[in-house]
Amino acid sequence: MAASHGWLTSLPNQVRHRHLLAVASSVVNHRSAAAASFVVRASSTDASLTEKDCLRRRQVLVGLSSLTAALSWANFASAEDVPENFRAFVDFTDGYAYYYPSDWRDFDYMGHDSAFKDRFAALQHVRVSFIPTEKKDIHDLGSMEEVIFNLVKNIYAAPNQIPSIYEMQERTVDGKNYWTFEYELESPGFSRTAFATIAIGNGRYYTLVVGANERRWTRLRNKLKVVADSFNILDI
Repeated sequence: MAASHGWLTSLPNQVRHRHLLAVASSVVNHRSAAAASFVVRASSTDASLTEKDCLRRRQVLVGLSSLTAALSWANFASAEDVPENFRAFVDFTDGYAYYYPSDWRDFDYMGHDSAFKDRFAALQHVRVSFIPTEKKDIHDLGSMEEVIFNLVKNIYAAPNQIPSIYEMQERTVDGKNYWTFEYELESPGFSRTAFATIAIGNGRYYTLVVGANERRWTRLRNKLKVVADSFNILDI
């Protein structure tokens, strides 16, 4: 996590969520003034640029890039874009966002950066984690079928579980590739089904998992697919 935003990690997820959306709202409300400031600063240079002028110009370009990213994710979280009965979670510090059911609440899930669960059925939840990677794109891991099969069989499934993979999909958004797949882990007397979305960006390998008890899966599948398909990476 970026050092300048380290204090955010000490806050509960829901408080951090409100702060991030407040930041997004503030960016939108001030976009005209900020854009004008950038134009003025960028156009103040001339043919005889000094070293100080060049540094200032680079800072302007970096700031403009950050503003563009913030506006994009502010739009993602705006009320008119969020599906009915969902809320948006946007994390500018760690560079990702997704939708989750509006009646779910945040909770701490060990080893994960954010998580939300149903108020009454704890097994119905979404969680996001990430690890460092030198890979630049999800395709650098191998073929989609090979990577997903290995994940489900050797990483997600416990020794006493029987894994099944039902569906694999790829989507590309703003040049970033995402793999989403549906799988089931069957244990003696119990089964859990889930969607997972994996992607690479910002030097991180992101994983979102959203699932439920197999007995409730048919009723919840379409709702949870919205969550899985909503995951997106923000450049940081």
